[in-house]
Amino acid sequence: MAKVLMKGNEAIAEAAIKAGAKNYFCYPITPQTEVAEYLAKRMPEVGGVFLQGESELAVANMLFGAAATGKRVFTTSSSPGISLMQEAISYMAGAELPTVIVNIMRGGPGLGGILPAQSDYFQSVKGGGHGDYRLLVLAPSTIQEAVDLMMLSFHLADKYRNPVMMIGDGMIGQMMEPVEFPDKFEEDELPEKDWAITGAKGRKPKVAKSLFLDPHALEDNSWKLHAKYEEMKKHEIRFEKYKMSDKNEIMLVAYGTMARICQTAIDHLESEGISVGLFRPITLFPFPLQQIQDEAVKKNIKKVLVIEMSTAQMMEDVERAILGKKQIDFYGRTGGIVPSPEEVVNKIKGMVAKKAKSKKTAAKKTSKSKKKA
Repeated sequence: MAKVLMKGNEAIAEAAIKAGAKNYFCYPITPQTEVAEYLAKRMPEVGGVFLQGESELAVANMLFGAAATGKRVFTTSSSPGISLMQEAISYMAGAELPTVIVNIMRGGPGLGGILPAQSDYFQSVKGGGHGDYRLLVLAPSTIQEAVDLMMLSFHLADKYRNPVMMIGDGMIGQMMEPVEFPDKFEEDELPEKDWAITGAKGRKPKVAKSLFLDPHALEDNSWKLHAKYEEMKKHEIRFEKYKMSDKNEIMLVAYGTMARICQTAIDHLESEGISVGLFRPITLFPFPLQQIQDEAVKKNIKKVLVIEMSTAQMMEDVERAILGKKQIDFYGRTGGIVPSPEEVVNKIKGMVAKKAKSKKTAAKKTSKSKKKA
């Protein structure tokens, strides 16, 4: 496999083709428009379908129809565009239709701005649409990982008959890195799609629907979906640890490109004798709750620092994981401002200095008490 230098958006597009996805519906929006630009040329070359809808609402409903035929289908968009797709995403989850949706996030709320952000965490992980449904959510931190996770997304969508979302901030879409693709795409070993609508000649008609007027039938469907999400929690949790050790006094939790910035900060702090480790969730749903707790409760860890390009959205899940067993601090920027490694280093040094000052103050109080005694 030869490496090739590619922009993130274009690498994501090519990865989808390598995964056997030949049906792409889209509506242009910055900072992911290069995906559509790339596929407008590539899809005809591979015998695929490229279709620009009149809106994101139309695109999402096109996904529903195409996914119902059993074909691998996908779209890409950015924050407000994903918001417009939420109703149809809920329909696809309810009808158990495998789809892949990529969100290259920008600042918000509202139209916000076109610079990188991670402020769609709640929308992606908690379910931006209506009803009891979940998406399997993946978050790459490099362009190569975006390629790998894009290909994995189609496998997982088919495996669970569920929409899968891959999210990356605008940096993932716009920066360039060397990537490699498999020379040949191997078909996944998955069950036959006997649920797909392929024409009713010689068999009973099939229906793809999320409408259940009988409340008992609707409840049965909701519990069926819930059981599937529980299976995801058992089998699909993915994460990475960076320089986690028994020496760490502070554990960082960050995802996506923010995790890369944290790695740089950790390397710098290490050279100054400050031991910090990083826990990076790769799946945001299912979230690695138990794994984060296991790392956080280690003897030397004094504090957990969550770092995001949002106003502490993922921090709520980290708090759920730690359950008050360790102190949690937060550092974040939003509006399209990306925290620098220097900012992270200064935040951690401030925490270390504060701790040292507290120890010194406690020692003085102890000394005074002894003298009085």
